[in-house]
Amino acid sequence: MAKNWAICVGINHYDNMPTLQYAQRDAELMRDYFLNEAGFEKVYLFTDNSPQINDADKPFNSQPTYGALKRFLRVRFNNEFLSAGDNFWFFYSGHGMRFNDRDYLMPADADPHPDGVEDTAIPLYFVIERLRRCGADNVILFLDACRSQESSKGLGIGQEKQKGVITIASCSPNEKSYEIEDERIKQGAFTYAFPPPHFHVRYNQQKALIYIENLSILEGKLTP
Repeated sequence: MAKNWAICVGINHYDNMPTLQYAQRDAELMRDYFLNEAGFEKVYLFTDNSPQINDADKPFNSQPTYGALKRFLRVRFNNEFLSAGDNFWFFYSGHGMRFNDRDYLMPADADPHPDGVEDTAIPLYFVIERLRRCGADNVILFLDACRSQESSKGLGIGQEKQKGVITIASCSPNEKSYEIEDERIKQGAFTYAFPPPHFHVRYNQQKALIYIENLSILEGKLTP
């Protein structure tokens, strides 16, 4: 049977961008779902206060900064550790933006100024290139991030086509991703739609099949 590993990133507190309320909670709930419900073998968690990762005989800082995320992707994915038929899942809840025709994930210390993006944000193509080095047949991206664009040219974040990669984004280009402040939920609307009963993962001949049911959000305040 196929193995499933994942990375979950959730960033509430930013040095240079607006604070989010539930991105960390989203990542923690996704980790719990992957491990406890979907039966994943391993999930790496990066949040504002997640514990150090000890893996492959190396310690890794799990704070979602530019340096920590890039080092983990560079070092941990330097050699294959999964096989044909396996899946690697990447969940991200936080800020994202489009700059110079590239999609970027914004770590906690990212600088959104035009002079700072390329030096402090993480290009989505870099994330995908590193993840594909793990040896799994499939890489699945869940991106819960606004499609902030530096210009109206090009596609929004998560819309770039990548061979062998499945991308599920929380909103279309030029749209916003929302958080639900209802006391019964307190999650990003996209992530709330993921775990059962709304979202189901089934395995058929070592392939992950994804089903998303219609979702009626409870009435409550939505914040971008």
